Amino acid sequence: MKFHELHLAGAYIIEIEKNSDERGFFARIYCRKEFDDLVLDTNIVHMNDSFSQSKGTLHGIHYQLPPKAETKIIRCIKGALWDVIVDLRKDSPTFGKWHGETLTADNRKMMYAPKGFGHAFISLEDNTELIYLVTEFYAPECERVIRWNDPKFGIKWPIKPLIISDKDNNAPDFNEPYHLGFVN
Repeated sequence: MKFHELHLAGAYIIEIEKNSDERGFFARIYCRKEFDDLVLDTNIVHMNDSFSQSKGTLHGIHYQLPPKAETKIIRCIKGALWDVIVDLRKDSPTFGKWHGETLTADNRKMMYAPKGFGHAFISLEDNTELIYLVTEFYAPECERVIRWNDPKFGIKWPIKPLIISDKDNNAPDFNEPYHLGFVN
């Protein structure tokens, strides 16, 4: 695997390295040793599958507070999506910054979002599916959602969202005490 560190501290784009022959190719999509060598979180506790039927379906910005903060490794397995992460770690030099990347079934790139990052995505094609590995179990009491178009972050979405859940569309703008876990 090739790990490309992003401008956001601790975040990566991961590309597979194909071993090809006349049959096709073989590649690793996860290797604990390679992640450990970069001091990345390897405590994978479950894997999620998300399917968006229609182009323009938006999910996020979602994350969990400590002690249930999650690292996510996201990969598109069908179609195409634009994946975005936001650094919400108050003490980080890249606090409040975001990065977006096109992940497709064809490019096989993966996004590594460490603990303390919000995550969102929008489908760029009909019938888009992604999987993501997660390092913490779902804890509704620690879940937070930020409105997808909060002006504080100024995320430049590549297409106009057409389908958004009520939960995501009605999420509040970023409020530091609430979103960083200082109040419930």
